Amino acid sequence: MDGAEQDPGPAAPRPSRRLVTDPVFGPYWAGKLLANIGIWIQNIASAALVWQLTSSAFLVGLVSFAQFVPQLVLTPMSGAMADRGSPRRQILLGRTLCTLGAAILAGWVLLTPDVADVPPWVVMVTALIVGIGFSVGGPAMQALLPSLVRPGEVARAVALDNLTFSVGRAVGPAVGGVVAATAGYGVAFALAAVGHLVFLVAVFRLRTPGAATAPGPRLSVIAGVRYLRTDPVVGVLLLGVTAVGVGADPAVTLGPSLADVLGGGPELVGVLASAFGAGAFLGFFAQVALIRFLDHAQLATTGLVLLAGSAVGLAASWNVPAAVVAFVVGGIGLTLAMNGITTLLYDRVPREYIGRIMALWLMGFVGSRPLAAALNGALADLLSVGAALVVTAVMVLGAAVVCRPSVLRRPVPGR
Repeated sequence: MDGAEQDPGPAAPRPSRRLVTDPVFGPYWAGKLLANIGIWIQNIASAALVWQLTSSAFLVGLVSFAQFVPQLVLTPMSGAMADRGSPRRQILLGRTLCTLGAAILAGWVLLTPDVADVPPWVVMVTALIVGIGFSVGGPAMQALLPSLVRPGEVARAVALDNLTFSVGRAVGPAVGGVVAATAGYGVAFALAAVGHLVFLVAVFRLRTPGAATAPGPRLSVIAGVRYLRTDPVVGVLLLGVTAVGVGADPAVTLGPSLADVLGGGPELVGVLASAFGAGAFLGFFAQVALIRFLDHAQLATTGLVLLAGSAVGLAASWNVPAAVVAFVVGGIGLTLAMNGITTLLYDRVPREYIGRIMALWLMGFVGSRPLAAALNGALADLLSVGAALVVTAVMVLGAAVVCRPSVLRRPVPGR
């Protein structure tokens, strides 16, 4: 040997437990975890409150519509801003709006002597404010994620990031249902506001190791959409994300109706939604085991099939345990599909386009919710809960056929 100092190469990827204690990624992850719990506390408490006030599945669906419809309008511009500006500042602005929306609703309900006098439109307007906050900060959160970890750790960071949604779905609905039934809806909405505030503080204190995105030659929204023609598989993956959003909607929109059919109230609404979240949490560990035998393309397709099967199981459910099992299966499918699809997107999309493509990711996942919520609510009111679930199953299964592994494994053009 000539005695020259050898390049040690890139550092080995850290395990998940090291990532969640990392001084950069850890506080961000913990804050987002609490914020997602708060989101689901507000979602379930809002759904239960509007159902109590109106007994209409369609109006319950309109709450989700109000919260998620901004994704269809504002998210593309927000994604372009994330590619050209500061994702951290965007996240701060978006989370401030989320905190404000939850706090206004909490204050209104707490100051109203009889909850029966709360106008349903107040729930919908504050949901709209929260939805605008999601639209502003959502793409920036996705664009920021790779800069918080080392290059070889992105897949683990994606799984942990999705775990915050899973835990939020598991814990938030149960907390929201129990708190709404015992301490009152106002206290539940106040807890949601606190969750957003904690994440706001965590992002404010965040110091990233570098720029979240690389500068690109064209940073317009249209240029981001045109990128889909360069790599059609990205468009297929976005279709898969949209199907995941459709498959996840029954846990919220149809929860009150299904609980009513099964003879329960707000507590059962929380139990059913938490079962879906518990399944999503279990899906994290299922993925750890399955990734030894399946690649991310197979995980994505398997998750979509499980979501479709869950909807069929719910349509055939005759008692609470059967419904709980069906929701758990759907939650597992959610995690497998989301982790597989999102990891494939990060692997395929160049950094200069990641903000805009992840904006389309959000439009697919979250923006599909208002359409699915309106459709599910209308079908449940006009026909039955079972009919709405069967339609959901057909749509998600169709997407699984399009997003089959042989399609998702196609090589990136020019790479």
